[in-house]
Amino acid sequence: MQEIDLALEYPAQIAQHLREGTADMGLVPVAAIPAIPGARIVSDFGIAATGKVASVCIFSKVPMEEITHLYLDYQSRTSVRLAQVLLRHYWQKEVALLQAPENYIGLIGGTTAGVIIGDRALQQLPHFPYIYDLAEHWQLHTGLPFIFAAWVANKELPDPFVRRFNEACAEGLAHIDEVIAEHPFPPYDLNTYYRENIRYTLDEEKKKGLERFLEYLKEPAIV
Repeated sequence: MQEIDLALEYPAQIAQHLREGTADMGLVPVAAIPAIPGARIVSDFGIAATGKVASVCIFSKVPMEEITHLYLDYQSRTSVRLAQVLLRHYWQKEVALLQAPENYIGLIGGTTAGVIIGDRALQQLPHFPYIYDLAEHWQLHTGLPFIFAAWVANKELPDPFVRRFNEACAEGLAHIDEVIAEHPFPPYDLNTYYRENIRYTLDEEKKKGLERFLEYLKEPAIV
């Protein structure tokens, strides 16, 4: 799509560009949406889950009722806020929240657990006896799917552009086999991850889940 000047950056930087008006659209974690002036979801595609997502979990050596401290993964504000929402409303449990240092996975033990996301979470799945998949427990709590990231604009975009962008996203999803072949990941079956754990279309049920999460974000964060 020649209409796009593409910049590849970290999610937090993308959200900052949208807040500052130096970008028009970006794939951003949904916890960033309330801080973006004029934010609106502009695509039928995103990153979501309708059950286990596998890559966003609380990892622990003890069951949830025994956890006293929780490291918060510094890489994802959305996952951190989701963990806080579930602790308060689903598990109804107070724990001491710790800002995670870079090597925090090695510090998880005893009654101290940790939120781990992404590739590192998939790598840790065989190594912990208690794993609480946050998307799965969100669905158990609300009955709704969870959207982790969405294509968000800070202004209204032309309908023809949005239509062509959706077509481009759909075309990309038609090549999942090629992506898996080009990026092998021995710790976890990527065919399972991309086809079963991740959902890409943002239907009405997923948007209802997002609305519920954004309502929770209006509450003061646990500190």
